[in-house]
Amino acid sequence: MQKIIVYAEQTEKGKELSLPKYMSKDAAGMDLYACLEEDVVLEKGKIKLIPTGLKIALPTGYEAQIRPRSGLALKHGISLVNTPGTIDADYRGEIKIIMINFGEEDFLIKHGDRIAQMVINKIEQVNLEVVEQLEETTRGSGGFGHTGK
Repeated sequence: MQKIIVYAEQTEKGKELSLPKYMSKDAAGMDLYACLEEDVVLEKGKIKLIPTGLKIALPTGYEAQIRPRSGLALKHGISLVNTPGTIDADYRGEIKIIMINFGEEDFLIKHGDRIAQMVINKIEQVNLEVVEQLEETTRGSGGFGHTGK
């Protein structure tokens, strides 16, 4: 396992919660927790911004992706609006999760509930070059199901 240093700071209310952690030996994502003063009802079809009480400082060259939890999606129809969300290395604000309820019933979120997962990735910035024509490939411009049945 590669070791990178991620500085974490928790809000006062967030100090009651665990830091993000991997829930199994080979997990890609660390669970994030809701940091709430009171329960929040996420009505069906609605979007709400849910705080985590967590701030992080990633090293240059890394990002954190915020993704939905599959169990919440399957059992309750809960997802994230901008998935995956990106936390840049230079962002220092609190991580907040934009949740949406695609389910059939309202969903109750309580302080300490696992609401999303965070995946840390190494990234590289690139320079774009404008060209007159793109190189040809076998696939060409075919998309949206073009390569399979």
